[in-house]
Amino acid sequence: MLVPIFTLKLNHKINPRMVAIGKYDGIHPCLTAATQAGKVFIHNPHTRGQRPAAHRLSQSTQDSDISLLNINQAVSCLTAGTLGPNTTGHTLLVGSQTNLLAYDVHDNTDIFYKEVSDGANAIVLGKLGDIQSPLAIIGGNCALQGFDFNGHDQFWTVTGDNVRSLVLCDFTADGKNELLVGSDDFDIRVFREDELVTEMAENETVTSLCHMHGSRFGYALANGTVGVYDRTARYWRIKSKNHAMSIHAFDLNADGVVELITGWSNGKIDARSDRTGEVIFKDNFSSSVAGVVEGDYRMDGQIQLICTSVEGEVRGYLPASKEMKGNLMDASVEQDLIRELSQRKQNLMLELRNYEENAKALPGVSEGESKMGVIPANTQLQTALSVRRATESQRAHIELNISTPNETIIRAVLIFAEGIFEGESHVVHPSTQNLSGCVRVPIIPPKDIPVDLHIKAFVGGKTSTQFHVFEITRQLPRFSMYDLNIDPSATQPTGKVTFNINDRPQRVVMWLNQNFLLPEGIDSPDITFTALRGGGLLKINMQPSGEIVLRTDDIDLAGDLVQSLASFLAIEDLQAEADFPAYFKELRATLTEVDEFHSVHQKLTAAMADHSNYIRNMLVQAEDARLMGDWRNMKKRYIELYDLNRDLINEYKIRSNNHNALLARLKSVNQAIQRAGRLRVGKPKTQVITACRDAIKNNNINALFKIMRAGTASS
Repeated sequence: MLVPIFTLKLNHKINPRMVAIGKYDGIHPCLTAATQAGKVFIHNPHTRGQRPAAHRLSQSTQDSDISLLNINQAVSCLTAGTLGPNTTGHTLLVGSQTNLLAYDVHDNTDIFYKEVSDGANAIVLGKLGDIQSPLAIIGGNCALQGFDFNGHDQFWTVTGDNVRSLVLCDFTADGKNELLVGSDDFDIRVFREDELVTEMAENETVTSLCHMHGSRFGYALANGTVGVYDRTARYWRIKSKNHAMSIHAFDLNADGVVELITGWSNGKIDARSDRTGEVIFKDNFSSSVAGVVEGDYRMDGQIQLICTSVEGEVRGYLPASKEMKGNLMDASVEQDLIRELSQRKQNLMLELRNYEENAKALPGVSEGESKMGVIPANTQLQTALSVRRATESQRAHIELNISTPNETIIRAVLIFAEGIFEGESHVVHPSTQNLSGCVRVPIIPPKDIPVDLHIKAFVGGKTSTQFHVFEITRQLPRFSMYDLNIDPSATQPTGKVTFNINDRPQRVVMWLNQNFLLPEGIDSPDITFTALRGGGLLKINMQPSGEIVLRTDDIDLAGDLVQSLASFLAIEDLQAEADFPAYFKELRATLTEVDEFHSVHQKLTAAMADHSNYIRNMLVQAEDARLMGDWRNMKKRYIELYDLNRDLINEYKIRSNNHNALLARLKSVNQAIQRAGRLRVGKPKTQVITACRDAIKNNNINALFKIMRAGTASS
């Protein structure tokens, strides 16, 4: 249980997920948050009366305890912590879509100010792997980048999509931190430095991650889901109609185990058990929660949980003492518990009455038998999955056939599956005229991931009013939307990946049977599929020497196949040669556009700088004319100023559009590097990503394509 101990009303609106606590002098904790006006405020009630030097910081006119840091552009992320090896105070790190600022608040000086072409959507500060110095790691446009105290680039790699959340934790229990990355493509990826360790697929954008203890971490999704993982195993999750704005780990009942604290878009704060997800505590703000952090804000030796709202309200909480806990049981929690127990009692009473009525009907086995839901002892639920190509009336899909082996009928089917159905569940309820012992459900997986289908079916007689519930789980294979090709005239793919394995063809056949929906009797790894989702062929061939050739024009599919096969065969390092002519042609055009946009960007920046100098001169001349009473010249200069200002605004719009187009092209380039990496496994993958980045930094386009094809620059 938590006890509120202080409340503050700050006259600044706070951006969600941009709240931190920093000890900038090494002693006093200061609440730090980004505002909607392109500023960062630092609330320091401990050293009142000390006005900041006139560099970036300025004193707030609304509150003497608040200093304002002018960023002059929209803040996209911030954090605070120890960055320098020999510094006593924390460093404030502020990211925007173009720059990263490391700032010494105590001395009011910039530590470094770096341009980051991939932007900064999320930031985390700490040690990663074997890298000795702490890093400020930012996640942006499909890229991850880490800077040390001197602003040197110590870490870089690519990831699948735009990064939304980052956290450091010892995921593999090897005593070193791994980097967990949540992104727009619904995946949580784990990096050991620049090596991808594993990935977990979710069903929405991963907006927040927080380390709890050991290898356990909490996560939040854009659809209102909050949950806890321990490594790759999900402990629990809940889903709300509201959005989780911030999550944080805090031990609120002093049992040595942290709970997951969640701040919601409707202003609710709740704390849940890390083991079960059960709500232990809740409170409410009048507006959306902006952030949840912790620190000894009262300087009394006790760590408080500090929650902030977007309207600037701040509350501090402490765990209740043992003797107070019995008296502090929240009344609403008690009411929820009584309501839950009453509902459970009602359900059990109803179930008991059904059993009693069934027991009465059984000895007579009369016409009431079927109405009471009595079914033959051999009744079971049978399922079958089959691939269905597109017709004029229906898209290509996987057909799930659910049936019973006797005269019983299926009254309704409920299917739970992540990432398949809207809302994760699907109900089929045939009309009374169409009742039968067979129900067919079309399933269209949006991407190639294995999915568990949790099926519940109501089974009974034709005139039953009560039904038996059958439950069964069936897994949909990862590459289920691929059908055996029977058209010899189909256009052959031009893209291919070639690699060698030291394994028997039978093992590859086992992998095919486990990951594709194949008919019985396939005993050769040489096989051709048609992709039902995007069209085109997929051809897999294996030589007796162990050489495997995957032919497809979809480079993403090729990467997924390589990763899946390597995982199945437990291959740690896999080198490959690849060629995707159509994709590489598009990438070459994109790189040309990147150069053009960079050139335009530099010209526009130079033009804006020239206009700024003109404006400064015009303003001085206009003011001189005003002071001298030369109204004619003053009017002339101000008209020129107006025209210049209008030109500047137009140039800014052009520059903004150019920047957005450049970001889109840079995202494509980063994704291309990631795709080239996914065609390899282990060290070859890391080497390809590093070599590709070096080629781009050196503007060596030919070397880039050589690396993507051969895996090394020298081949």
